[in-house]
Amino acid sequence: GFLPLQGHIVRNWKVRWFVLLQDKLLYYKIEGGKKEPSPKGRILLDGCTITCPCLEYENRPLLIKLKTKTNTDYFLECCSREERDSWALDITGAIHAGHPVQVQELHRMKNSFKLLENISLHDIVERMYDSSTGIKLTRNLDQGNRYKETFTGSALVDWLISNSFAVSRFEAVTLASMLMDENFIRPVGVRSTAATRSSDPSEKFLDDSTALYMFAESSKKNTSSKEEVHFNISELSGKIVKQGFLVKQGHKRKNWKVRKFVLRADPAFLHYYDPTKEENKPVGGFSLRGCLVSALEDNGVPAGVKGNVQGNLFKIITKNDIHYYIQASSKAERVQWIEAIKPLT
Repeated sequence: GFLPLQGHIVRNWKVRWFVLLQDKLLYYKIEGGKKEPSPKGRILLDGCTITCPCLEYENRPLLIKLKTKTNTDYFLECCSREERDSWALDITGAIHAGHPVQVQELHRMKNSFKLLENISLHDIVERMYDSSTGIKLTRNLDQGNRYKETFTGSALVDWLISNSFAVSRFEAVTLASMLMDENFIRPVGVRSTAATRSSDPSEKFLDDSTALYMFAESSKKNTSSKEEVHFNISELSGKIVKQGFLVKQGHKRKNWKVRKFVLRADPAFLHYYDPTKEENKPVGGFSLRGCLVSALEDNGVPAGVKGNVQGNLFKIITKNDIHYYIQASSKAERVQWIEAIKPLT
């Protein structure tokens, strides 16, 4: 699949097509919407160590770090926490494929539940407040409101694991729930607030990238949707239905670029981002109301499509008659995207 990779010499980010084999991770360059035949590079997994979650880059919270036995660091970025954890699990399995005892131990730790003895919630909160190593506070959108100094549920879970307060996500959720019960943190926004009314204690805190929380001492600071932003704040406040990397044809130059697509409902919008850029702002997007979405046959290149494309094409036509040509990585992924978009049109 597509993943942004940081360069070794020039420390910029490039999107590459990754293929995981039993002993190595290959990555390919995409030119003109098609994967080049020879790998651009390879990461040998023998003796490799993996760090996930990796919180070394503040603006890229969904990183996987691989350190080879020659001490070369590779940083790979994923689209969602679920995708990151799936890649990390598969890569970890490949690293330890020849050591079944280690694989069993990793699975046992992943599913374990044993909080640290004599754990101090006050110490955790003090560490969370640390300006350099604490949890990163960001502005977030929820139901048309912009909240300052918040963090998401999944970000707190990542932080607790990376700082060795918990081994598994289940342990981290339990710790986060304790912090909320003791009024160190509190939910803000619709999703996290609604979860607190659940009768199941394990569901009161959400390990979710759309559930917002803040320190209980912080005042609720939000601004109305009238605040000037590049994109209307209301169109970015819908619930995320699906997200992933797709290849999109440009409108002017007709070249093909990998973009991170985010599909939202209520209101229904599809936005796309440049994954090589540091700022997490859309470079384009449109309302799905009145749109038409359909798969394009792979036998021949349809009119309007330029370049030697890989295939798995689909087209979205907006109500203003703007045509978007998009490539998925497989026929199955194309079907998933079309089925997710259609009900929102």
